[in-house]
Amino acid sequence: MAVSEGRIHVEVAFALPEKQRIVELDVAEGTTVRQAVAQAELARHFPEVAADTFERADLGIFGKPVRDPDSQLLREGDRVEVYRSLEIDPKAARAERAARARQPT
Repeated sequence: MAVSEGRIHVEVAFALPEKQRIVELDVAEGTTVRQAVAQAELARHFPEVAADTFERADLGIFGKPVRDPDSQLLREGDRVEVYRSLEIDPKAARAERAARARQPT
C-alpha cells in the first residue's frame, strides 16, 4: 500500500471476548499513540463499550506497554493495542478456584 509522503501506515487493535477489530490508518508523521486510537474511532465499532474507555485505556505496541501514549510517536507499521481492564483480579480468581477445589463434593 502506498502511503503519501509525510504519512505512515499503522493499525489500531481492540478486542472483546466475542469480537475483535483491527483498524488500518494512514496518519501524519508525528502522530502519538493516543492520537491514533482517537482517529480509529473505536467507539463507533464497539458501541457496547463506553466511549471514554478508549480515551483512558492502557495502550501497547506489538504487546509491549507504552508508558506515555500521549507523547510517544508512532513509526511506520506499528500496531497499537488497546487493553481492556481486567474484570477480576488474577490473584482473586486463583484464590476463588483454590477455595472451590478444597470444598467437599
